[in-house]
Amino acid sequence: MSATKVKFSPVIGLEIHIQLNTKSKAYSTDATTYGAAPNTQVSPVSLGHPGTLPMFNEMAVKSAVKLGVACHSNIRERNEFARKNYFYADMPKGYQITQHHTPICYGGFIAIKDADGNEKKIGITRIHMEEDSGKSIHDIDPFHTLIDLNRAGVPLLEMVSEPDFRNGVEAYNYLSEVRKLVRYLDISDGNMEEGSMRCDVNVSVRPEGREKFGTKVEVKNMNSFRNVQRAIDFEIKRQVALIESGGEVQQETMNFDAAKGETVLMRSKEDAHDYRYFNEPDLQPVIVTEDYVENVKNNMPPLPSALVEKYVNELKLSEYDAAVLTENKQMAWYFEELISHTKNYKSAANWMMGAIKSYLNERAVDIENFTVKPAKIAACIQLVDDGKISNTIAAQNVFPKLVEYPDTEPLQIAQENNWIQESNQDALLEIVQQALAKYPAKVEEYKAGKKGLLGLFMGEVMKLSRGKADPKVATQLLTEELSK
Repeated sequence: MSATKVKFSPVIGLEIHIQLNTKSKAYSTDATTYGAAPNTQVSPVSLGHPGTLPMFNEMAVKSAVKLGVACHSNIRERNEFARKNYFYADMPKGYQITQHHTPICYGGFIAIKDADGNEKKIGITRIHMEEDSGKSIHDIDPFHTLIDLNRAGVPLLEMVSEPDFRNGVEAYNYLSEVRKLVRYLDISDGNMEEGSMRCDVNVSVRPEGREKFGTKVEVKNMNSFRNVQRAIDFEIKRQVALIESGGEVQQETMNFDAAKGETVLMRSKEDAHDYRYFNEPDLQPVIVTEDYVENVKNNMPPLPSALVEKYVNELKLSEYDAAVLTENKQMAWYFEELISHTKNYKSAANWMMGAIKSYLNERAVDIENFTVKPAKIAACIQLVDDGKISNTIAAQNVFPKLVEYPDTEPLQIAQENNWIQESNQDALLEIVQQALAKYPAKVEEYKAGKKGLLGLFMGEVMKLSRGKADPKVATQLLTEELSK
């Protein structure tokens, strides 16, 4: 009898570097404009020239506090800085100013959906402030590595999770939530493709039931959420297969080859680096008072989790609707203004996810550049609720005209184009009788029990009325005529 095959449980942690969208660098007045010509956003301070002194950027503290509050973290009062010493070509000072023993935020969590769609809390170990390095460019000159120091000194928040992930789907969902948070808080654009949000992953596996973690492998250089998920899923399979074949997982740092969908050895991990941390002598500790934290908290925008709760519990929308409406901050803000003009929340959500979103997607337009104001959409909803036009006329006829002439009132558009619904019973009765007269055999089938034919008759009524028949009145008249 063969032995029972051992099952393995993955243990995964994420380290995310979030590049802040401050106008100047962390410790100097250099600009931080993305895409500027190489080495044009530098100064003696960011280049680490002798005798220069760093100056702390208050916006970096404010951004860190915002993120900490959003993650339910503790905010440290006394924040000290350290020099992390190591040599690298794109680190001009020869050290990085960071926080070592005193991260500004510690503890807390981010709520995500797990692979089965259930809520799961991912613990936060720490969030600390530091500065970015420059950028090494290897693909322009075949013989030399080029260095662009524009990014050197740009403020970062490093966000370290607890090892609470168990698969790539959870990591993907976590990254999505983090990006959504930093965008809502307006502290970063969160674009992995541009490097303003970067992620390193630590992956290990252990036999199910064992508490001790396995040997971890670090995976770097992933430029999308999807690649993070793929790298994790591949690395889990690789480690399990290695152990099952009698091998041992080594502590290594891997690259992810997106084209092949596999991790590739970057370097073997030997002893931990001795960064020779010591307190930064040129920066005083930053004191973050309770009053400061409270002031930041009171001026923060509504967060996506709070909006989802509001939409589901107060507005009675579905969880799906709430998730779609809060996926993008600008969409959420537009919806918030829209529901200040109408109480038909479901119809407002349908407009957002239907006509408006389709228009934006087809033309690759961001909603902040959408010319139709929320009050105009609310007026369309009111016309439908009042029975003046149908949903179809509103979305397919009035809306395109409204986009073309955004200052015009929807009622005026409907009137000028003769789209106001016909609700006069005498006029509609004549149309209903014409529709039934066209299908005498179908009328007999309906009377014999095929009630599904009502849709056919209704379609003919709408066709004859050119979409102007009031659906409620027309349905009532059809039912009455067919019962005779």
